[in-house]
Amino acid sequence: MGGTYHREGDYLLPDLEAPEAPRIGKYGLLRHQYLRAHKRAILTGLQMSGKLNAHLEQIDREATETEQRLIAQIAASEGVTESLKRRDQMAWVGAMNNIRNRAEEIVLNEVIFV
Repeated sequence: MGGTYHREGDYLLPDLEAPEAPRIGKYGLLRHQYLRAHKRAILTGLQMSGKLNAHLEQIDREATETEQRLIAQIAASEGVTESLKRRDQMAWVGAMNNIRNRAEEIVLNEVIFV
């Protein structure tokens, strides 16, 4: 009998710990859904090798960093600054929502759905 056990009454029970839950966010979940729907062979290969959670965590991290970088670059190039935020908050919110949506679309097409 390998591993460690503890006694409860007349029984020896294994000392089991649940594996740490993966830190997968929005983009990791979207990648998983995409693989399940369109790339079953890749998904199966990742599951069989035990690398699925690591893959999803890496994709989530990469997509989030790319989105943040794109938002900053687009906002700077379009002049959406803190001074605009102080002058006209509604215009700033509208511009930032537009920028965020465009950045998300780019991330989905270039990182998630490939």
